[in-house]
Amino acid sequence: DAARLLRSGEASVVVAGGMESMSNAPHLLPGSRSGTRYGTITMVDHLAFDGLTAADLGISMGELSEQYAQRYPATRLEQDQIAAASHGRAHQAWVDGVMGAEVTAVTITSRRGEVVVDRDEGIREGTTLDVLAGLRPAFTAGGSITAGNSSPLSDGAAATILTTRARAHQEGWEIFATLGAPGQVAGPDPSLQEQPASALSIALERQGWTAGSLGMVEINEAFAAVSVCSTRALGVDPDKVNPHGGAIALGHPIGASGARLVVHTAHRIRAGKVDRAGVALCGGGGQGEALLLGGADGLG
Repeated sequence: DAARLLRSGEASVVVAGGMESMSNAPHLLPGSRSGTRYGTITMVDHLAFDGLTAADLGISMGELSEQYAQRYPATRLEQDQIAAASHGRAHQAWVDGVMGAEVTAVTITSRRGEVVVDRDEGIREGTTLDVLAGLRPAFTAGGSITAGNSSPLSDGAAATILTTRARAHQEGWEIFATLGAPGQVAGPDPSLQEQPASALSIALERQGWTAGSLGMVEINEAFAAVSVCSTRALGVDPDKVNPHGGAIALGHPIGASGARLVVHTAHRIRAGKVDRAGVALCGGGGQGEALLLGGADGLG
C-alpha cells in the first residue's frame, strides 16, 4: 500500500512497518461487557484467538500445518535441521556485526530497575539436532512440529521509510534498496507451507526475474516446515535462504515480521552483499505475501 501511494502521487514519503507485543496480549471475557447474570465465564487467550488460530477452521496454525503435512511433506529431520541452522546463523550474524546496524535498543522499566534490551533474546547458541530430536510434538500425537522447530512468542517492531528516487535525491537521503514487484496469493487451500514460494513466484514473474537470479531469499520461519517446503518449491539454493537466521531464532512478532524481513534485506543490499533479493511469508488461512528488492541504483 505504501508503494501504491508513492506511485499514485498521493504521497512522496511513507513510513511502513508494524509491531507486536505477544507477551502483553490479554485474556478476554466474552460477553462480560453487557454482564453475565449466572454461570461460568471462560477466558479466551486473545493472542491465540486473534493471531494464531485458523479462523475458518477453529484450530491452531500448528494443527493446520500438521493436517497438510502429507500434501506438503517435510520430515522431522529436515525441520530440525532448519531450526538448528536458524539459531547457528543468527548467533554468528550477531558475532559478525551483521545485526547491530538494524537494531535499536529498548529500555524497559521494571521493579528491579531499568533493563536494556539490545539484541534478540530467542537465539539459542549451540542448539543441536540431538537436543531438537528430544522434543515432543507440540500439536498432534505423532506429528513433526515441535516447540523447537517453530517460531517462539516474541515482541518486536520494524519500520521502513519509502520514497521516490527524486525525493531522496532532493533531500540528500541515502537509498538502501529499490522496491521491486510484489506478490500475493490466497489458497487454493488453507495450508501455510508453500504460500511464500507461490507469492514469490508471482513477484518474480511480474519483475521478469528468476528464482536463481536472487542472491538472497528471506522466508519467514513461522514453522520450519514452511521454509523446507517453500525452498524446495522455489528450487533455490538453501544456503541463500535466511543466511543470518530466521524467525525460529529471531522471533515472529506477527505484526512486525514482514517489515523485519524487508529491513534486514535492505541492509544486506546496502552492505553490497547482494543486488537482488526476495522476501516472503505465509499468513493464516492460506495466504502468502512477497516482495522483491534490488540495488540502490535500480532493479537492473
